[in-house]
Amino acid sequence: MNQKNTVVLIVDVQNALMEAHPFREEELTDNLKVIIHNARRTGLEVVYVRHDGGEGDELALGTQGWQIFDAAAPQEGERIFEKRYNSAFKDTGLGEYLKEKKITEIILGGLQTEYCIDATCKSAFERGFHVWIPAHTTSTFDNDYFTAERLVEYFEKKMWDGRYADVRPVEEIIEKMKNFPIS
Repeated sequence: MNQKNTVVLIVDVQNALMEAHPFREEELTDNLKVIIHNARRTGLEVVYVRHDGGEGDELALGTQGWQIFDAAAPQEGERIFEKRYNSAFKDTGLGEYLKEKKITEIILGGLQTEYCIDATCKSAFERGFHVWIPAHTTSTFDNDYFTAERLVEYFEKKMWDGRYADVRPVEEIIEKMKNFPIS
């Protein structure tokens, strides 16, 4: 991981999703806050992606549910990309922005594990980015087929790690950041 070529990408940590209380909500929030804090401390750019579910959706543009959750909110000047698809890259300009900044590595976290995080992880991989996912920085909800716990475990351990991303403990990602000079 190189400071000049790495970005933290926070996807869909929005009020409507957080107010629905995703799996390991407190741990998710704490881990994201630690990653974001350490990124800012060492000068890594933190980039946000926010989903617009369309008119009438709980994540509709401009609604309270669409807003980024306060505990992980961007600071003034941090980029926010708007999306309408699961992938943070489809029709958002994110890929072009990261390439222009010569980013090669992405530290990825947010919601929901099996939807937007999975699509973003795989899209980033296909675009040649090295993806790091700090363990327990993604979450989701139970559905008709799987518990949220099983979904997160499956994607972190079976789907992403060693294929599309390196899934590592939060502490290991923070250690890598500590090697960067403080900005």
